[in-house]
Amino acid sequence: MLKFYYNPRSPMARRVWQTLLEKEILFDPILLSLNGDQLQPEYLNLNHFHHVPMIVDDGLRVIESLAILDYLEAKYPTPALLPKEAEALATVRMVQMVATHELLPKMISLISETEDSPKCLQAKEHIDKVLKFLTDCLGNSSYFGGEQLTLADIVAGCDLSLLPKLGVSFSHYPKLNDWFERLMQREAWQKTELSTEDFEKFKRVFVKLRSRKLTNKHRVHPVQEEKT
Repeated sequence: MLKFYYNPRSPMARRVWQTLLEKEILFDPILLSLNGDQLQPEYLNLNHFHHVPMIVDDGLRVIESLAILDYLEAKYPTPALLPKEAEALATVRMVQMVATHELLPKMISLISETEDSPKCLQAKEHIDKVLKFLTDCLGNSSYFGGEQLTLADIVAGCDLSLLPKLGVSFSHYPKLNDWFERLMQREAWQKTELSTEDFEKFKRVFVKLRSRKLTNKHRVHPVQEEKT
């Protein structure tokens, strides 16, 4: 049986979790609390980067959430979560990349910076730009790429689900809001959605880890920093 290493507070892990549920793939969930268990030899032997999520399927280890999603789509093609048409496929891929590279990094500022800080204000402006782009990509369709759920909806949905918890409303994006409510009604979504309590725990752990990482970075000699 496929083994799924995850932590439910990780948006990347929830991408994979939802995909497994949507495709009704049987899996063995292996919870990592991330309090040091991800640094134990047993896990490091499987994943040298000690990140989640990771899957092991038929002896194959796959890390990085987007790579895992592509693997699951190819290995377990029913139901299909990628469209065949060129334009729809391009839209799905764009949404996945924009959510990962344009949205998530700015959400970090909302978590780690004070509300009136320049970085936080700049992040909110950028997030507004992302939400407008996603609205254009959605158009009049029920989901990104058409009328059926796609991997873009899963990726973007996991990331966007954090915004209301950070005080960002979808009220100015009615189409996006309708799409988000449609996702929230799906069974897989209800099973994996992060509670307010878990989100607050996620924020505290994230801020702590980020502070520790910044402290360690400043201790590194400038010549050595690139190598570390």
